[in-house]
Parts: sequence; C-alpha cells; structure tokens
Amino acid sequence: MSSMTEVPAESAAGRKLTKGTFVACVFAALVAQLGLSMPAVLQGIIQLDLNPSSTQLTWVSDAFLLPVTLLELTFGVLGDMFGRKRLLTVGSSLMVIGTVIAFLTPTGGSHGMKFVYLFGGYGLAGVGAAAMFPTSIAMLAAGTHTVKARSEVFSAWAVALTVGGFGSPVMGGLLARIHHSGGADASWRWAFAGLACFALISTVITVVGATNSSAKEGRALDIPGQILVAIGVFALVYGVIQGAEGDWTSGTVIGCFIAAVIFLVAFVFVERRTEKPLVQLELFSNRAFVVTSIVTLLAMFAYLGTAYATSIRVSAIQGHSPLFTAVAFILLNIMGAVLFPVSPFLLQRYNPGWVLALGAALIGVGDVALCLIPSTHDSLWAIAVPLLAVGAGFKTAVTSITAVSVNSVPTSRAGMASAMTSMLRDFGLSLGPAIVGAVALTKSAYEIAAKVAASPQLQDALKAFNAAPSHATGAKKAELEGAVGAVNSGPLGANGVPAPLNPLKDVAFHALSNGYALGYLICGIAALLAAVLAAVLIGGREHEERFVSTDPEPVDVAQS
Repeated sequence: MSSMTEVPAESAAGRKLTKGTFVACVFAALVAQLGLSMPAVLQGIIQLDLNPSSTQLTWVSDAFLLPVTLLELTFGVLGDMFGRKRLLTVGSSLMVIGTVIAFLTPTGGSHGMKFVYLFGGYGLAGVGAAAMFPTSIAMLAAGTHTVKARSEVFSAWAVALTVGGFGSPVMGGLLARIHHSGGADASWRWAFAGLACFALISTVITVVGATNSSAKEGRALDIPGQILVAIGVFALVYGVIQGAEGDWTSGTVIGCFIAAVIFLVAFVFVERRTEKPLVQLELFSNRAFVVTSIVTLLAMFAYLGTAYATSIRVSAIQGHSPLFTAVAFILLNIMGAVLFPVSPFLLQRYNPGWVLALGAALIGVGDVALCLIPSTHDSLWAIAVPLLAVGAGFKTAVTSITAVSVNSVPTSRAGMASAMTSMLRDFGLSLGPAIVGAVALTKSAYEIAAKVAASPQLQDALKAFNAAPSHATGAKKAELEGAVGAVNSGPLGANGVPAPLNPLKDVAFHALSNGYALGYLICGIAALLAAVLAAVLIGGREHEERFVSTDPEPVDVAQS
C-alpha cells in the first residue's frame, strides 16, 4: 500500500512528469493496445477451432472493445477521485486474470462453454484496458503543462499504441505456432498466455515506478449516468452485430436500436440535471472538443474497420496463417514508429486541426485504394502501399486527437476530457468491426443466395452436399456433419470448407471479397468526412502555448 502526501494546489502547475510515471503510462498503453489488437491474426484459426457463426466471430473482437467503450468514462472519474496509480494497477491486474481465463478455454466439452471462457476472459481483460487507456493519458497530462511537453509525451503514448498494433499480431502469430495438446487449431490460446505476461509486467512497473495523481474536486460517481450510457451503447453495438445474421427487421435488432436511442437520450437528460455528472456537458461548448469528438469517432471507426476487414481478408478469406497475417499488420502499423519524431514537430509547428485532417485523409485514401483490390490478389504487395497510408494516417490522427481534445480543457479536467476522448475513440473502434462485419456479411449472404437461386446446377450440388451425412457412418459422418454445419453457418463458414467437397467455396470466396471491399469503401468515406470536418472547423483555430487552469489540480505523490 502507498502512503499519500497531498501537494499544495499552487505547486500542481509546476509539477514535472517523473520517468517512472512516464514509463508506466506508456507501457500500460502498449499492453492495452496489445489486447485490443490480439484477435487480428487469430480470426482464421479461431474459426477453424471453434467453428463460430459470423456474428460470434465479430464478437471475438468486440468482447474486448465493448467493455473498454462502456467503462472508460467511469474509470476516468474513479482515477480522478481515488488516485490514478491505483486504478492503473487494478486495470493491468484485471488484464492478467482475464487473459489467463481466455487461455484456459477448454478444447473439449460443450460448444457454448468454450465461448463462455473466451468471451468472458477476453471481456474481463477489456474491463482492465478500460481503466488503463484513460488513466495512462490522464497521468501524462497531469505532469505536462506546455504544448511542447504534451506533444512529446502524447506522441510517445501514440507510438505505444502503434507498437502494440503491430506487435500484437506478430506475437500472436508466433505464439500460435507453439504446439497445443488440443490440436493444431487450438494453438491460438498461447497468444493470450503471452498477453497475460505483458500485463503482469505492466502491473509491476506501475506499482514500483509510478507517481500518483488525482483531481478530486467536482468529481463523484454518477451511477445512473453510467448505467444509462452502458445500456445505450451496448444496445447499439449488439443490434449492429446481430443484424449481420441477415434479418435487420427482426424484433431483437429493431428493439436494440430503439433502446439505444431511448437510453442515450435519457443519459443526456440525466447528465444535465446531475450535480456531479459522469460527463460535464459544458465540455461540448468548446468547438474544438466537439469537432474533435466527431472526427475521433469517424477516424477510429475507419481505422479498426480497415484492420478488421484486412484480418478477415488475409486469414479467413484467403486462408493464410496467423504469422503471414501478422505481416499485413506490420505494414498497417509500422508507419507509427517511423513517424514518431515527426508527429511532435507537426503539432508544434502547425495548427493541430490541419494535422488531424491530414491523418484522417491518409486513412481515407488508403481505404479507397483497398476497396479496389479484390481478394484474388493473394500477395501482400498488392495491398502494401494502402496499408502503409492507413497506418501513417492513424499515427498522425491519434497524436493530434489527444492533443486537441485534452489541451482544450484545464489540467484539472484532463481526466474527464481524456476519458471522454478515449470512450469516443474506442466506441469508434467497437463500431469498426461491428458495422464493417455487418455490411460485408449481409452483402455476401445476399450475393451467395442470388448465385444459388440463379443456378439449378448449384442448387442440385448443394442439396447433395447437405444430404451427404445421411449416407455416411462413424467418423466420416461426423466429419461431413461438421462441414455441412460450417457451410450453412454463413458466408465465412461457406468459404472455410474446401472444394471439391464444398460446392459453395468459389461463390463464397468472391462474395466475401466483394462484401469486404464495400466495408473498405465505407471506412474510406468516413475517414474523408473526418478530414473535411477537421480542416474546415478546427483548421483556423489559434494554438495555445500553455494551458492555464483557474482550478488547479491537487496532486498526490505516492511513495512505494
């Protein structure tokens, strides 16, 4: 346990960021991003091992992303109230526990129990990351007070996200090559064991090296607000993902969308009347903060939508190994490391609105190029340049998003601003796989159905294939039943069973290629819209050199 010494408020503005705090925050961001990016190279092998439906495969990503989105605001408040070092420690500890549970996903037993372990464990890790993302950046903001200082530490924080973005697929791809007693396709579990080790290291670094900070004044838990926003966001994402099953007019999907509107409107209503709200809505009276929030949502949706589409394209559609897929994610993220010395220079020299517009535009241009390259182009060289452009745009956008949003509020409100920005960023990231997956799979399913309806020969072949298990016995019958179940589970399953056994293989391959091309295009349009908004509405704003708080932040110094 740490002993707490209150530093006088007047000294807060001059407090320097310690090396231990800097390392703890940057490493925590790295670990949280490792967790967020982990499914990227594992989608294909998880499909082979667990035979999930199309929507279950989408939940592999959103099981982590959704709790990050839902809980970041509350964790921002908890860090401000009770100390950010404590919360960062709790977050990394939860990641350790959650990833160990995911690693222990059974290889036998019921199909449903396997997903309980995977989704439950990975979701708990997401709860930990929900504490780590906003807390790490709030701790950095609390110790820096000029454009130059914040630009440098925010750029390092963004580089940590980038390194996590390409390091996680590489780590996952390598660890998935380790033999697992459950079989070759069960080896994805080792990736979660590796993630647990990184989270444990983060816990130790935080406990040993970080200095605590807090901003208690005006902060309180807003339980009604948290419940309303959590239900609203969950209903929206759940409706989008379940809509990919093919029936957007079902009562469940429509009910989710109605519930999302009701609860999110109620959230705003309650926040306006709460003495100490989860979100101080006056933050949205600042044009830079509002526009940055919208741009954040659009750009991050585009980025992770791109990453998800690329993961599906390379692993599930083209059938490449996790390690091969990892190379695509190195291309997607390597520009973040290359641009590390450039980003602070751009933010110090140019208006951050223009820098933000440039980042979003690069994502948009890369996505438009990707939508024009069909999956029949099997080589990574075909998509290398567009992926590099998207990665450069992500690095540029993330750094400027953080600077514009947090710099627009007093230091004492950095925790709230960073939590709100992180929530919007990760809400956009959650929507990426959900919307891209829903649109792509819906289009693919309609295209496959149209091809089957137009071809009597294909109808006869499919009928014979579905009847094949009834003419077999023993192990052969079980194998055929598994193949029939996979093909009829949706477009990804129909593509996963090889020809000539599967009559839909070729049709499903081209349908999925077209479906995810549409996903890339939607991401490109969203990113280009974000670029226009940033250029037009933030581009002419004055750039402050120092951040003055009329409400200085009290600082707690933790001693181990």
